[in-house]
Amino acid sequence: MIGVIGGMGPLATADFVQKVVMLTAAEHDEEHVPLLISNDPRIPGRPAAILAAGESPVPRLIDIRDRLIGAGATALVMPCNTAHYWHGALTEGCALPFPSIIDVTCDHVIAETVDGDPVALIATQATLASGLFQTQLEQRHRRVVLPSEDVVKRYMLPSIALVKAGRVAESAQMMKVTIEHLLSQGARKVILACTEAPIAVAGLSGEFDQHCVDSTEALARATIQLWEQIRDRA
Repeated sequence: MIGVIGGMGPLATADFVQKVVMLTAAEHDEEHVPLLISNDPRIPGRPAAILAAGESPVPRLIDIRDRLIGAGATALVMPCNTAHYWHGALTEGCALPFPSIIDVTCDHVIAETVDGDPVALIATQATLASGLFQTQLEQRHRRVVLPSEDVVKRYMLPSIALVKAGRVAESAQMMKVTIEHLLSQGARKVILACTEAPIAVAGLSGEFDQHCVDSTEALARATIQLWEQIRDRA
């Protein structure tokens, strides 16, 4: 089974699970990916820990990881970009496969762009501040485009917050303004580098599908591929 360290946030985890199911080539129930899901939101805030020296989520994340392993997980995934700031701490001493949402999303972007292409980010302030995506994209010869401070404060972060509050319909137009702003800056691709962002974008009726790279979908596809490898080795 694939263990899912979720709850960051709960709706984003549900979106990830739905994408795993919908993207799996299966005709019968037993052909789907077996998931062992922790959708426990009682994890200390990731932005506060990164930006304001708040309580570390690592002890709680390790506890969830170990509970999933104890329950039979043979691999792990974590559908939260910001939490990957601690991916190294979670993989240390853990022998199970644990693909990074940052890595698989960047792999997807690299496959769809060429050296020098501008690639934009929609993410939490903590993810942007951590440089998780910027470092890898720049190492792989892509030019990173970030939203202006005004757009971040007035549109991007409020859109993410609305999804977390379950007000998805209200989030879509704010996300639209954010994407249009980034495209106007020359971005060829816009990475939805927060797992709430694809939920907001889904309310835009496919208007920006050709421009956006969904990190949740990238991780879902990697999860399916990982399970197929585990199943075939059994």
